Amino acid sequence: MSEKIKVGVLGATGSVGQRFVQLLDGHPWFELGALFASERSAGKTYREAAKWFLTSEMPQDAAEMTVQPVENAVKAMNDELRILFSALPGSVAKEVERECAQAGYCVASNVSVHRMEKDVPLVIPEVNPDHLALINEQRRNRNWDGFIVTNPNCSTIVLALCLKPLMEFGITEVRVATMQAVSGAGYAGVPSMAILDNVIPYIEREEDKMESEPLKILGTLEGSEIRNADFTVCASCHRVPVMDGHTEAIWVKFRGEVNEDAVKEAFKKFKTDLNTPFAPQKPVILREERDRPQPKLDRDAGRGMSVSVGRIRRGRLKNELKFIAQGHNTIRGAAGASILNAEVMLKQGYIS
Repeated sequence: MSEKIKVGVLGATGSVGQRFVQLLDGHPWFELGALFASERSAGKTYREAAKWFLTSEMPQDAAEMTVQPVENAVKAMNDELRILFSALPGSVAKEVERECAQAGYCVASNVSVHRMEKDVPLVIPEVNPDHLALINEQRRNRNWDGFIVTNPNCSTIVLALCLKPLMEFGITEVRVATMQAVSGAGYAGVPSMAILDNVIPYIEREEDKMESEPLKILGTLEGSEIRNADFTVCASCHRVPVMDGHTEAIWVKFRGEVNEDAVKEAFKKFKTDLNTPFAPQKPVILREERDRPQPKLDRDAGRGMSVSVGRIRRGRLKNELKFIAQGHNTIRGAAGASILNAEVMLKQGYIS
């Protein structure tokens, strides 16, 4: 690509916003052109406005940028920017993202507010890139120059990536119990006195997302609508004292008998030809050790964009298997997922 496309980040000072800034630094296709945040951060340099919590240093170019109020992105299309990556709080994201799309931006959103709308693609590129065709429907329906594309909830991404290779066996039911890292709640999301030496068996709205989003993602695009996948998901979500990396215990029932070897082979052969900077070579990595995957050992697989699976074994019934999955929640499950979506949209011609 001869010239980089300039992009902006909405909600740049929060935990996912910081991850966007980190991952966009040195990106071969995209150049960070603007940072947007709330009024209390506007006018400050990014170094002054953001309480940087990532282990890497704040990118120098971003550190010296002046943070703009979100309204600057909303008012009119900035001719320099083509893509806005959204990490806005849900309370303001719905209106802001719509106004930005109406103004002409491609909004690649990590926020949940638009995910289940009929004409908004909810995309994992290795799973359902064809759903991006809804972009044209969305533009027609809403008379927008731009559009909104969303990536799923962080736990949903781990689950759906693992389920995609198993669809050939005829899934009828999925049960999942999550062990989710504290970074998924944001910088100040879980007080240390609440999570240390503890497990919190409730994450607001998380189970609803995990039970609905995979059905849309793994569904079939029929004309201008998606027909949901024909199985059920039952989720129980828990916060655990891990910094990064969501782990999931997954039980899957199939229409007929399926053995461990067939499932392992399905995971091994699951590959895509996305060929973009953030696309992992192996979306799902099989871990053969009996005590893997683990967040400490596996969250950075594929630069944080691969999901690891292991402990594949027969369940109580001949048509049931269970396994463990693990993925990096703020890279694969958040900022990295939005960036990968944008790469694929650019490659497919949705972004000029």
